[in-house]
Amino acid sequence: MLGGGQFDLSQPGTPRGTVIAFYRGLHCPLCATYLKELERLTPEFAKRGVGTIAISSDAEERTKAMADKIEASHLRFAHSLPLTLARDWGLYISTSRGKTSIGIEEPALFSEPGLFMVNADQTLYYMSVQTMPFVRPHFSELLGALDFAIDKGYPARGEYTGAV
Repeated sequence: MLGGGQFDLSQPGTPRGTVIAFYRGLHCPLCATYLKELERLTPEFAKRGVGTIAISSDAEERTKAMADKIEASHLRFAHSLPLTLARDWGLYISTSRGKTSIGIEEPALFSEPGLFMVNADQTLYYMSVQTMPFVRPHFSELLGALDFAIDKGYPARGEYTGAV
């Protein structure tokens, strides 16, 4: 984590869980815009008992640069995500195409975006993974869905694991 320590989903945290936004890295201008929105809405998630964190495979220096770029004061950042762990989360891995439109070199390998909401008991409530940096889920819609789920006691879907 920026500022020290390790992010451990198994440790007691917020009452309703954690929103985990995996992002491509400092090289991605779309990620900066996306994370700025999550930064803005992090206090709203906190009011609902949900923590937020942004994670990438970027090293600490590039992660700090991203946090500075979006002027993060609420959103937590974790860095140095091993790509084997990114793949365990179901994230897609891409190869570098050189410098991006903002002139920052892509890492040789990096993960594509993924958005997860994990309940406090570590069960998955929501997930979206992408092969491209475009057309991501909106955090405001996730907040609205969270409000509905809290109000109606709406369970996670896709929970059936039996024979079909």
